[in-house]
Amino acid sequence: MALADGSFFRPTSKVYDAPEEYGLSPENVLIPSRDGAALHGWFFRANDPIGTIVHCHGNAGNITAHFRFIHWLPAFGWNVLCYDYRGYGRSTGRIDRDGLIHDAAAGIEYALNHPDIDRHRVCVFGQSIGASASIVAIAREQFPIAGAVFDGPFSSYRREARFVTRRVWWLWSVSGLIARYLISDDHSAIDSVGKLPAIPKLFICGTDDHIVEAQQTIDLHDQAPDPKKLWVIEGSDHTEAVTGEIPGGCERVLEFFNRCVPDLNGPSPLDRDAEAVRDHR
Repeated sequence: MALADGSFFRPTSKVYDAPEEYGLSPENVLIPSRDGAALHGWFFRANDPIGTIVHCHGNAGNITAHFRFIHWLPAFGWNVLCYDYRGYGRSTGRIDRDGLIHDAAAGIEYALNHPDIDRHRVCVFGQSIGASASIVAIAREQFPIAGAVFDGPFSSYRREARFVTRRVWWLWSVSGLIARYLISDDHSAIDSVGKLPAIPKLFICGTDDHIVEAQQTIDLHDQAPDPKKLWVIEGSDHTEAVTGEIPGGCERVLEFFNRCVPDLNGPSPLDRDAEAVRDHR
């Protein structure tokens, strides 16, 4: 089961892209995780920052592949802290389920305690497995963050294993057995989402997601406490909301974060009930 649980992680040390190619010069940071791992990260500073977003990235690769999801935010006034989990990129240690939760908590804690960051203006942007892990970390630690976006989280490790193996023709008939007997459900987001603090929460999923079925994200939204909002993107694949593939996607996420910050843009991003839950591409 431990070996099968490890199949969820695809860390690499390969360099996929460079911030300098986007006109960015991040500061290298070293984030201590609670059990001794040293996490490498980048801190992108904005001029006259609105606040700080902690980016908990998805599975495969490392931050050199995932910072493309957040590279645009500093130009709109947001500091961004992105970092690699243990075993990814230049971070030390070896990734496992327990370590992932420790590392998700470590990144948020680092931002909240950083002397140059206003702790009252810290938000979290989790994607895919990073969204699922950040749900667990925020719920357990009750971090006093201003808001969170969870883009493409899966609700349960077993449910995710069942969904993925069902899509492989030669595993379809045994997908349920694989999920039940080879995959543990420890640290699944569905067990923690109901304990999230009363902060604005935006859940995002795509109806054509081939990695995480949209219903898993919908179920997480349904069990999360208020205030919350669900954005289902018709025809969208996995974590496409801020890639430029979805018209107005970046603007919508930016508006959400802006309205999470106290006294910045008036009421909470969740005060406008007329906003559509299900959007078309």
